[in-house]
Amino acid sequence: MITRRNLLSAGVGAGAVLASAAAAQTRFRDLPEAASTDSPYTQVPPRPADGFDYNPVVTLNGWSLPWRMNGDVKEFHLVAEPVERVMADGMIARLWGYNGQSTGPTIEAVEGERVRIYVTNRLPEHTSVHWHGLILPSGMDGVGGLSHPAIPPGKTFVYEFDLIKSGTFMYHPHADEMVQMAMGMMGLFIVHPRDPSFMPVDRDFAFLLAAYDIDPGTYVPKVAEMTNFNMWTWNSRIFPDIDPLVVSLGDRVRVRVGNLTMTNHPIHMHGYDFEVTGTDGGWVRPEARWPEVTIDIPVGAMRAYEFDAVHPGDWAIHCHKSHHTMNAMGHDIPTFIGADKRRLTQMIRRQQPGYMPMGTAGMADMGEMSMEIPENTVPMMTGWGPYGPLEMGGMFSVVKVREGIAADDYSDPGWYENPPGTQAWEWTGELPDHARNDSPKTILTPRPGHGSHKG
Repeated sequence: MITRRNLLSAGVGAGAVLASAAAAQTRFRDLPEAASTDSPYTQVPPRPADGFDYNPVVTLNGWSLPWRMNGDVKEFHLVAEPVERVMADGMIARLWGYNGQSTGPTIEAVEGERVRIYVTNRLPEHTSVHWHGLILPSGMDGVGGLSHPAIPPGKTFVYEFDLIKSGTFMYHPHADEMVQMAMGMMGLFIVHPRDPSFMPVDRDFAFLLAAYDIDPGTYVPKVAEMTNFNMWTWNSRIFPDIDPLVVSLGDRVRVRVGNLTMTNHPIHMHGYDFEVTGTDGGWVRPEARWPEVTIDIPVGAMRAYEFDAVHPGDWAIHCHKSHHTMNAMGHDIPTFIGADKRRLTQMIRRQQPGYMPMGTAGMADMGEMSMEIPENTVPMMTGWGPYGPLEMGGMFSVVKVREGIAADDYSDPGWYENPPGTQAWEWTGELPDHARNDSPKTILTPRPGHGSHKG
């Protein structure tokens, strides 16, 4: 008999809300309970209390869906429904998602298991679920009108298949796909190896890349947008409210990233090089892995990389497309670098005393000023670190490597204190001569010991 304790051990964090006791009494005759959450924070699932052992993934600002065992079948219940997602403090987006959130809960299972997934449609239109990257029967593939009839509003369909390989996968609709994915319908599907000794890691993080176009002061994305997105998110969260990746010094760490936006994302991590160990096509054999500090995630793809956490500190992790580390209000702003706006500012302040000119020297002043912005939006550049404004947004977070972090501790340890002599400092002495060149021609540097370069 399944209990609340079993459900919690199967992957629901403290913020998850379980179905009522009355519904629980019929769980073996009807649907599995549909767990839900409205928490925007990372909920760390415990290791499974029974069945096959595995190290659960930690979904940044997300959670893992509970299951019940019905004989030899692991059963899940996904509910497609309108949701409200707190993208950041002060901004709510009205999206479509699963079980109370966008992105939806992570589904975790084990290679070789048979899963049965009930999908209830509470949207105003039909939907389906495609199991991206999984090998399964054609009729379970989730393409509405091709694999099976689309799921009408108010109805529940069942998907059932065997998990024949481990790896990192996704789920999303293949029905009115442009609208439904633009509204936030997506989630992670992680299949752990049957053998827990295969490629073990101490910390396993996962997140999905999603993009939205939400005008400042509004709540609903523009579903017809194809290029000019202004909210670049990880699991539908934006910096500074994407949780950090907290690891203990010496941990073996895996980071899984999926891309369901309309463009590629070069994910760069500071302080480390790493090995690419997996794609949504499978694990990369040791002899075929390659070292990187930036891994490009193509559209509709997953990548997993691993590293040994041997360098303590606070290390940035972000998309290397600079406009993807900015938030709303980033479009249609003219460049004023080099322009003298003093006279214009005086004229505008006669009508609007609080006017502040921006961009005369650059855009960094936006990260420092507490300027008035529309309701339900966030500054384009924001976030504060221990030494001042970080001037970031969107797809940005921090990998926090510390000594002595407990195995089950993912709480934010605060800012790293650099040891003496390991931090850049201001120089006030005499400066050495510096070379300068304004020629557009190629200039060959003499070999050491020849010409003016000796030694």
